[in-house]
Amino acid sequence: MIEQLQAFTSSLPPLLQWAGVLLIAAIPLVESHFGAVVGVLTGLNPALAIVVAVIGNVLSMLAFVLMAHRMRSKVVASKAPKELSPRREKLRAKFDKYGVAGVSLLGQTILPSQITSAAMVSFGASKNSVILWQIISIIVWGVGFGVLAALGVSLVR
Repeated sequence: MIEQLQAFTSSLPPLLQWAGVLLIAAIPLVESHFGAVVGVLTGLNPALAIVVAVIGNVLSMLAFVLMAHRMRSKVVASKAPKELSPRREKLRAKFDKYGVAGVSLLGQTILPSQITSAAMVSFGASKNSVILWQIISIIVWGVGFGVLAALGVSLVR
């Protein structure tokens, strides 16, 4: 998958490769951490790759959070919530145990940040708290993976 995303980004003109990283980082499961890796492997400056990947992931996450917030507002006003799927039940248990900060920082190991953030809002977490902690998490994961990719590329050269 990373090779295909790298090929897509590399196929763009050099001045637009950052836009390719931004787009792929907005995809759930790719996110800032793999977006930063793809940017570094494509040859972008690691700092630029990380920043663009974080921005793409944050924009995507914001869209999911705002949609979930609107949907939850409508559902709560009209009827009782439906039963949770096993995956959402697992996420709910983690949410109850670790709170917004813990799920935001560790939730990307279970589900993409977009899904995790929307789920937390649907559980009743504050939209602003979810956004703040998800942005922190996206930055941490993006910087971590971007730095590791840059170090790996420098070792190969």
